[in-house]
Amino acid sequence: MDSSQSDVNSNPVEEQPPTQKSRIISKIVSPAVRLWLRSQVEQVEDLQLEIEAGDRQILSGCIPKITLSAVKAVYQGLHLSEIYLTGANIRVNLGQVVRGKPLELLEPIPVSGRILLRQADLNASLTAPLLANGVKEFLVALLKSGDLTEASLSDPDLNLQNLQIALEENQVLVSASLISVSGTVSAIAIRTGFEVASPHELKLVNPQWLPHARAKRGMAIDDLNGYTFSLGTETQIQQLTLASGQVVCEARLLVSP
Repeated sequence: MDSSQSDVNSNPVEEQPPTQKSRIISKIVSPAVRLWLRSQVEQVEDLQLEIEAGDRQILSGCIPKITLSAVKAVYQGLHLSEIYLTGANIRVNLGQVVRGKPLELLEPIPVSGRILLRQADLNASLTAPLLANGVKEFLVALLKSGDLTEASLSDPDLNLQNLQIALEENQVLVSASLISVSGTVSAIAIRTGFEVASPHELKLVNPQWLPHARAKRGMAIDDLNGYTFSLGTETQIQQLTLASGQVVCEARLLVSP
């Protein structure tokens, strides 16, 4: 037998393993997904995206996994320094996307990941409803402790001025001027720790009144120790780490269409 013929027969063309999925359509769809993600935020820098799906899965409208990272994102008024997220079992109209149609979510997406917020992010986010409502709930609980009797709880819109948040090791410092409906100005300064009480709740740990925002020690607020804040059933906090100047949150949440 001819040696060249033998070489051809002994080195057949290698076939693509059946487990190796075609990625042609995913490369076409990736810009549409990136565009949709950018449309969900007010601002974002260095958005990195990886789609893990084969062509058949995409054409059926399912992406098993998307991993993304971004820096300096603003979502619904919340400023986020760094984001690392993974979405699973994402069902969208990708069959239409490859024909030029806009991408749409068909079902809620379970998302898990890690978010880093710096102190400057929190202070820049104080006008956002998502954060403002949490701060308002926190201050209403503070008023109910009985220490600020002149501030009216009947006021539906608490008038807060000079609100500031400082992040310390395992603690958060909140300071503000609270103006009641009668015009009385009450200075607020409170330092407290936070812990995960349940997947859907955070609780206060050893909150203290401070004579002023720079004070190192204050008076314990026993009535608020262990007070819990609900984050909603669609959010599950796995870990919350408070450090000087930043907070890191690891969580799972459900993103609705």
